[in-house]
Amino acid sequence: MRRIRQGDDVQVIAGKDKGRRGTVLKVLENDRVLVQNINMVKKHQKPNPYAGVSGGIIDKEMPLHISNVMLYNPASGKGDRVGFRTLEDGRKVRVYKSNNEVVDAS
Repeated sequence: MRRIRQGDDVQVIAGKDKGRRGTVLKVLENDRVLVQNINMVKKHQKPNPYAGVSGGIIDKEMPLHISNVMLYNPASGKGDRVGFRTLEDGRKVRVYKSNNEVVDAS
């Protein structure tokens, strides 16, 4: 079970975008996450008329290492560490370490 999943609200804790928040678009297999509007780079793209892609300079997100982001806790307004707990009905859920609130609502 992953501590950070797709759709989570995260805060960047290291790098050029330190302190910014965004939503996880994708969790990649090599411990990297793609965060919306974070770690933007300019890519020079060739046109491809067969795929309908126009050429030029485009902005795109690049992946960050998963250790450089923390799950955002709306109760404290900061990034928070994540732990796991098993509920009475046998479900394993993620919890914030600072206040032991359950992350997963369902």
